[in-house]
Amino acid sequence: MSDIIYPRSPRETMDGWSYLPRYVDKIRLHLAGKLHADYQENLGKGFDGMWLKAAGMTHEQFVEVVKNSLTDGEVCDWVRKNVKRTAAEKAAHWQDVLRRPLPGDEAANARLKMRKEQAGVGHRDDIQCFVDMLDADEKRI
Repeated sequence: MSDIIYPRSPRETMDGWSYLPRYVDKIRLHLAGKLHADYQENLGKGFDGMWLKAAGMTHEQFVEVVKNSLTDGEVCDWVRKNVKRTAAEKAAHWQDVLRRPLPGDEAANARLKMRKEQAGVGHRDDIQCFVDMLDADEKRI
């Protein structure tokens, strides 16, 4: 049995933001000392960092929001009040995430291929991006 507590899928949404619930889960797990080592190096970076950039915040600022919120509803209310982005901006952020790895980014494409092979899903053509890979690796697809 795995000791990893998986954060929600990157496809989950909060206040129209895809990926945000996953980032909240990772912060909560980290604060509780339960974030698996596999997730710690990129906490606040990678896709987390892409959300932070789109929202205009730092990781440290958002950790404080989550730390001071007992529920997802409180986090959602804070985001709705303080992160003013249009639906189109939120959708553009999600499309940017889904495009990873970018065409022509040889290193990132090689990393996706390597991760697929390591996870035993190298044969699966339906896994086209890192979001797909996260869901496959965490046993959702």
